[in-house]
Amino acid sequence: MSETHPLRPWRTIVRRKSRKIRVGNVEVGGDAPISVQSMTNTLTADAVATIDQVRQLEEAGADIVRVSCPDEASTAALPKIVKASKVPIVADIHFHYRRGVEAAKAGAACLRINPGNIGSPDRVREVIQAARDHGCSIRIGVNAGSLENHLLEKYGEPCPDAMVESALDHARILQDHDFHEFKISVKASDLFMTVAAYQMLAEAIDCPLHIGVTEAGGQRIGTVKSAIGMGALLWAGIGDTLRVSLAADPVEEVKVGFDLLKSLGLRHRGVNIIACPSCARQGFDVIRTVETLEARLAHIATPMSLSIIGCVVNGPGEALMTDVGFTGGGKGSGMVYLAGKADHKMDNDRMVDHIVELVERRAAELESASLSPT
Repeated sequence: MSETHPLRPWRTIVRRKSRKIRVGNVEVGGDAPISVQSMTNTLTADAVATIDQVRQLEEAGADIVRVSCPDEASTAALPKIVKASKVPIVADIHFHYRRGVEAAKAGAACLRINPGNIGSPDRVREVIQAARDHGCSIRIGVNAGSLENHLLEKYGEPCPDAMVESALDHARILQDHDFHEFKISVKASDLFMTVAAYQMLAEAIDCPLHIGVTEAGGQRIGTVKSAIGMGALLWAGIGDTLRVSLAADPVEEVKVGFDLLKSLGLRHRGVNIIACPSCARQGFDVIRTVETLEARLAHIATPMSLSIIGCVVNGPGEALMTDVGFTGGGKGSGMVYLAGKADHKMDNDRMVDHIVELVERRAAELESASLSPT
């Protein structure tokens, strides 16, 4: 099928056109893949602990990692952290503009500044110059909880209009100084406000947008809120890089971020397990099996699909669309599917080890094929 008449048009997402910038060696915007970010929660001044957490995030697949720089000790540790990191490091700057200047000199790939608390336009200009001098990009990070006083007086309360006005005012400062390597975020803990602000901003400017629902909550409710808010934006083609903000292990933010993109067909990493919720028809313990397989297959980064279905009602149909599949058949065994076709039977008590072996083998085949010259 042609690009204008795709095979499954209901799955087509047309991304908003934005210009491309760089965060270190990661492209953001334009036709670049939507990047997944997280943030360390260690004391940045403790370089050893921060580097250890950055490595955990790298292993989980994070494309970009942000660290907080609230004091001089944090920016002093930044060169060591940047040197040890495989991914670009973003310095999170609040209140003290000098920390932004120091972070740029220390090798940060991007400076995240909050217009509501960074200080006067003169101080913002100093940060811009430091970014230019040291090859940093900038994220203008507007947050509903820290809007400028004059905007709160104008609008009466935090709202999408106030957030977008703040963002565009500060974007104008960067543009007036001929600095265009910037992206913008307009986050709120209210997902309705967040979505509305991003929709307005997407129409008003062509820079890349960093999306997220800020302070979304703990792992379960934060994931739900983020999925609703960011899912709506991504489905509409809005968003060039994202962070899922959870009161949880930062590694979970990366996992949820990739799951979001994977669910929308926008990015693929690791094994996508399709599983039934289980019922009385199941021929094996679906829930426990899926939990075990998620843990044992977490090391695989190669995009591929696996179906784990408890019975033959939907199992064969789901297996048609996956690389590897297992469908419960009763009497202590089930059917293994490879590339959508029934291949052989396997006893339930040996299925987990067998499926792990099959998935690892399939991942190796896919990796080999991707490296082979065409």
